[in-house]
Amino acid sequence: MARIAGVDIPRDKNIEVSLGYIFGIGRPTSIKILDQAGVNRETKTRDLTDEEVNRIRDLIDKNHTVEGELRKQVRQDIQRLIEISSYRGIRHRRGLPLRGQRTKTNARTKRGARRTVAGRRRAAAKK
Repeated sequence: MARIAGVDIPRDKNIEVSLGYIFGIGRPTSIKILDQAGVNRETKTRDLTDEEVNRIRDLIDKNHTVEGELRKQVRQDIQRLIEISSYRGIRHRRGLPLRGQRTKTNARTKRGARRTVAGRRRAAAKK
């Protein structure tokens, strides 16, 4: 298994897909890295030479924020929004969706399981 940016990437997949296992690298970024390193995208990870792995590793280290450093940066950005009490920060603090989604009927994954209210059916039936 090749180890890049502290992550063991899968051996049996194309290197283009394998790089996606690193937090902060998606398919487009992976393609750019491989083109800069001069590595064929369809090459299986196990077939890479040590030189190719080193070129990829160097490119990622120099040009991209990945893994722990990126997670820390995202966490700090969210904390900053919470501290300045921006709309998005308040939504983060309350655990609600923050990109304009409706919350009256959906957003169950963000809001958690339904909390049933006692006596609600009888009140609706009396009307």
